[in-house]
Amino acid sequence: MPVLYYIRHGETDWNLQQRLQGHRDTDLNARGRGQAAHCGDILRELFVRDRRAAADCAYVSSPLMRARQTMELVRAALDLDPRDYQLDDRLIEISFGDWEGLTLPEIEARSPDAIAAREHDKWRFCPPGGESYRDVAKRVGAWYATVARDTVVAAHGGVARSLIAHFNILPHEEAAHADIRHGVVYVFAGGSMARYT
Repeated sequence: MPVLYYIRHGETDWNLQQRLQGHRDTDLNARGRGQAAHCGDILRELFVRDRRAAADCAYVSSPLMRARQTMELVRAALDLDPRDYQLDDRLIEISFGDWEGLTLPEIEARSPDAIAAREHDKWRFCPPGGESYRDVAKRVGAWYATVARDTVVAAHGGVARSLIAHFNILPHEEAAHADIRHGVVYVFAGGSMARYT
């Protein structure tokens, strides 16, 4: 099984405002750019520890700008060409459909039962016009089946949760609630996940 060095994109202003981003294309803020560069430093230390060259890995990102900006800052920190990486649509964030741009309190004010339904079964819950974590896990699993070598990934919290379920690190419902932070490198290897800060 190829190792994944997984990085959630750095912080955006919508993260600060706790707005659901989904497929919306938002930029990193200043803190997010610092978090991305920090992840590059973490990766450099991991590669030194493991006696491997940064260039030995594949690099792939979600096509959304916040993930691409993160990848480019990570690669620059590793002294690699910032733009020499692949994009894969299957790594795009979970779609929140009609909820994108809203906060959970705003959604609850419009549709009081919706948040309760989501919390009751977050793995299968599908917002209006969006997708469920189960849907995301199918496309992420299909992507991982094509991974041929150890890979650095810049993507999203929802994609990381789907990988946690795909690798059976946590049961599906627990994986859907996993806390995936900015500025952390998650290493998926041998059916487990380690965090490096």
